[in-house]
Amino acid sequence: MPAMTSSPLPRCCSPLDDHWPFARPLLGAQLISTHFDPGLLDDGDYLAAGVPPVRGVAKRQAEHLAGRLCAREALRRVTGVASVPAVGEDRAPQWPAQVSGSITHGQGWAAAIVAPARHWRGLGLDAEQLLPSERAERLAGEILTAGELARIADLSAERRAWRISLTFSLKESLFKALYPLVLTRFYFQEAELLSIDEDQRTATLRLLQTLSPAWPAGSQLSGLYTEVGDRLLSLVAITN
Repeated sequence: MPAMTSSPLPRCCSPLDDHWPFARPLLGAQLISTHFDPGLLDDGDYLAAGVPPVRGVAKRQAEHLAGRLCAREALRRVTGVASVPAVGEDRAPQWPAQVSGSITHGQGWAAAIVAPARHWRGLGLDAEQLLPSERAERLAGEILTAGELARIADLSAERRAWRISLTFSLKESLFKALYPLVLTRFYFQEAELLSIDEDQRTATLRLLQTLSPAWPAGSQLSGLYTEVGDRLLSLVAITN
């Protein structure tokens, strides 16, 4: 259902949606999404929306604007202040101290999640198109560890592609959730997807590298996932 917004939207963005797509709720969280069309982006849209512009082609500008508009509305609902997260030197969104948040965008869809920091230390949200089987197999060695590859060895080509796509998305969400806490970059081979529960649509991930004293190798984290249209959406939320 369309969400009420605090400001008019540019023509390139559909009405904001506040549908919660996951099977489990997240205490205090607001997830806002929109569809966007780079072909409808106008030169004055950033100024009219009150969002600091970014450089790039129309696709890059439209997805950034759409993501920030979702973030602004989610922040308004959680904090009462409709602010726009700045872009840090590391290109990560800079969230107000009282919240955790995450933004994702791609393939004409953008979303942001915001929740009180007193409940959630870190949030990571990621949306990915399902990879075609041939492309999934080409990328599998970059995304999956040897253990993960072994666990999907007996699956059909279609199920392998789905699992590779899901692993990619969950690891992206894991990075988004943990990076603000550790300020250390880590990569696909430095974490693994241990298991998924397809009934509950939950996942368990494990770090294979120590990122900080609080996050040593072997640390396990939980994730949620779902399918929205033709994309996989994943979420890693780190509780306080």
